[in-house]
Amino acid sequence: MTDNATDSPDMSLPAVPPAAPGNGLAASAAPTWHSYLNRRMLILLFMGFSSGLPLFILLSLLQAWLAKSGLDVKKLGLFALVMFPYTWKFVWSPLMDRYSFGWLGRRRGWMALTQTLLFLTIGGMGMLDPLTQVSWVAMAAATVAFISASQDIVIDAYRREILPDNEQGLGAAVHVNAYKVAGMVPGALSLILADRMPWQPVFWITACFMLPGLVCTLLVKEPAVYGAPPKNMRDALVLPFKEFIHRDGWKRACWILGFIFLYKLGDSMATALSTKFYLDLGFSMTQIGVVAKTTGFWASIAGGIVGGVWMVRLGINRGLWVFGAVQAVAILGFAWLAQVGANPLVLGAVIAFEAFGSLGLGAAAFVAFISRSTDPRYTATQYALFSSLAAVPRTFINASAGYIVAETGWFLFFIICFFLALPGMLLLSRIAPWHGDRVGAARPT
Repeated sequence: MTDNATDSPDMSLPAVPPAAPGNGLAASAAPTWHSYLNRRMLILLFMGFSSGLPLFILLSLLQAWLAKSGLDVKKLGLFALVMFPYTWKFVWSPLMDRYSFGWLGRRRGWMALTQTLLFLTIGGMGMLDPLTQVSWVAMAAATVAFISASQDIVIDAYRREILPDNEQGLGAAVHVNAYKVAGMVPGALSLILADRMPWQPVFWITACFMLPGLVCTLLVKEPAVYGAPPKNMRDALVLPFKEFIHRDGWKRACWILGFIFLYKLGDSMATALSTKFYLDLGFSMTQIGVVAKTTGFWASIAGGIVGGVWMVRLGINRGLWVFGAVQAVAILGFAWLAQVGANPLVLGAVIAFEAFGSLGLGAAAFVAFISRSTDPRYTATQYALFSSLAAVPRTFINASAGYIVAETGWFLFFIICFFLALPGMLLLSRIAPWHGDRVGAARPT
């Protein structure tokens, strides 16, 4: 591990110039098919898959393994605690802005390290006995979560640094969709294999899906560094926050942080108790499962692709306006379903529209905005901080959803959620005006 100040400059790609002011596109030409299909998007496809795989192993494969092994439900529930590194990843993110790994460089070095460790840790975890070594399994799962969160930090930073601003939306969509597709491996393929062979080879086979991402990491080039990276740990801890505050002043910094907190607040609360809502309406578990696993999944994939492509032409600012409006209107679909009752066709339409508008369009625009708001010198720290802030409503505010439903009923609850989506939209005029796609973006020097 080496200082960033000693990185060899010839290991870097030529700097990608920021997009020209206006609509997020270079002023010289309109976007062509090269804007949609290029080597950068292929790289992000591999990286998004590599980023999503460990999370879904913890959510799907680990749970099935423990349940099939006979672990009681109380201990099984406690395993949810191993996910805490995903919320606190900003704490150690400065390390990834500060240190590099010789010829591999800063981003590639950390990606290669985390991907290698994930391959070994995931495969090794399956060699344990969940009944007699439950503590070791918990430690292994927590280790996977920590390394996975660390991989997310550096992949998010890498994605921001290799893309010009006009491709941030499409890049975010490619990453998010590859992330979701990765869930099909531990959530489907691995479970099918588990019916036909012991758990140990299942875990090693699943771990092997980390290797394409590792190979991609070794083949790509290190992104360019704008300006000097942090010279020591003090700079790595202080400079990212100092740069963000001094970029446009305290007032603008507070507006941006408020927007990150509020933009998906209403949508996040509306879906916090969605399964409970469907059951209360009278839908069966089978109906919910079939619709959610098919309609919702493919609608979110379609929304991510459409959102990414549209943002190449719209720009991030206008994408936030348009997709944010769709995201807010999708909340009213749940209120409509609350009035209609247990109608499977309406259920499918509501889930599809919400997944298309929020998990697809809204997520693509939001991730692109967060990426653009980071300074490339401190991408790992700033992106980890912003994404952790965005997760606060999902973690804490949503805890009040049950109390609100108990007092208001489902219909009024969703109306409240709709109005909670409006404050984030109102902040757009300040941090992402319709005519001015460069406002709020980091300006590295």
